[in-house]
Amino acid sequence: MSKILELLKDYRTISIIGMAKNVGKTTVLNYILSKARGKYTLGLTSIGRDGEEYDQVAFFPKPRIYIAKGSYIATAKEALLNSDITKEIVATTGFDTPMGEIVIAKALSDGYVDLAGPSINSEMAKVCNLLLKLGCDKAIIDGALSRKTQASPSVSEATILATGAALSYDMEETIRKTAFTVKLLSIEAEKDKEILKLAQNILDNSRLGFIYKDKRYKTIELPTAIDSSKEIVVNLEGATHVIIKGVVSDKLIEDVMRGTDKYKGVVFLAEDSTKLFLQEETFLKFQKGGGILKVLKPANLVCVTINPVSSLNYQYDKKEFLERLKKEISIPVFDVMGGD
Repeated sequence: MSKILELLKDYRTISIIGMAKNVGKTTVLNYILSKARGKYTLGLTSIGRDGEEYDQVAFFPKPRIYIAKGSYIATAKEALLNSDITKEIVATTGFDTPMGEIVIAKALSDGYVDLAGPSINSEMAKVCNLLLKLGCDKAIIDGALSRKTQASPSVSEATILATGAALSYDMEETIRKTAFTVKLLSIEAEKDKEILKLAQNILDNSRLGFIYKDKRYKTIELPTAIDSSKEIVVNLEGATHVIIKGVVSDKLIEDVMRGTDKYKGVVFLAEDSTKLFLQEETFLKFQKGGGILKVLKPANLVCVTINPVSSLNYQYDKKEFLERLKKEISIPVFDVMGGD
């Protein structure tokens, strides 16, 4: 069994996300599909559109997704028509996309498929559950351009991060950005059960809340927490935790730091690490100032894959890229084109 397949053996829902477009996500997916042939019945879907013959943004030729007979796909009706497998529609979902309703089809032959799945996490979770109920051993989600929401633990149990030369001409920059993304996705989870219970109560009822030293908690009614820095600043006195539902952005953290120094020692608690949309500079400045970032539910990043070749006609030294990235991060790194 391949090393990647071995890492994935205990997980039923798996997502593949990319640092950028053309970093090898589809190559990784095809590799997993080929190694799983005869071992698992797989279900496939996508957070966006994938599997098409040409990149829809840059129009570069790209690898297509090739599935085995007996596999299942959850895709929009229009994308299903673009797939060259013999198929049988086995379920409908009622989830609409610009390419039509998401339907689930069983492959009655080997062939290439075009995936265009749901873009909403709750719909994605339901699609994966349906694939599993239909008899799939594993449901695999293929990510779209720089999207990481499907790595949320509410959607997938395990995540693979693809990176490569397409991210930057400078290998050093690609390694640094990839290592930071791994750090952000692997951020520490809150372990205090009482805090977790209070935080969940807050999230069930509002988008912003505070837990204080005496375990009181307070909720703030807001349409979104994105621009909630003023509310955070005026409610920090005596707080141990700030609970934020939705995206934690650079602007939010920077505005809080500009507005007060009372964030020092306070835990800013996000739903999960896929909600942290932070640049390394902001993250480090917040930490250095005494701020703490944690999550309610940790994402499970199991490995990183590399593509040392860019579609813009430059490439990294494959061995150097692989070895240097391995030194920077603590999870396995693979070059699937080089044989896992």
